[in-house]
Amino acid sequence: MRVALHTTVRPDAIAAYEAAHREVPGELTAAIRAAGATSWTIHRSGTHLFHVLECEDYARLLAELERLPVNVAWQSRMAALLDTVHDYSGAGADAGLPVVWELP
Repeated sequence: MRVALHTTVRPDAIAAYEAAHREVPGELTAAIRAAGATSWTIHRSGTHLFHVLECEDYARLLAELERLPVNVAWQSRMAALLDTVHDYSGAGADAGLPVVWELP
């Protein structure tokens, strides 16, 4: 399944956010893949971040990552940089953006 998410980064934290994503811990990327994700891309327009991920089951992915220490640490680090966080703040699997149109 493909999931799109929208978050916003604090204007004063853009450089730190991008720097952090150049150094995503290998343990975290391995955990994301083990939880069923096959790809995850983040696009940025100003302070708006658009995430597109492919996974087997988004709800399961969130559940498997929720309590992993490496993910908890990463989410804490990201929360300090973001104005708007996504699924980990309680919206869960319902945090995805609705599909408006898709090339058939």
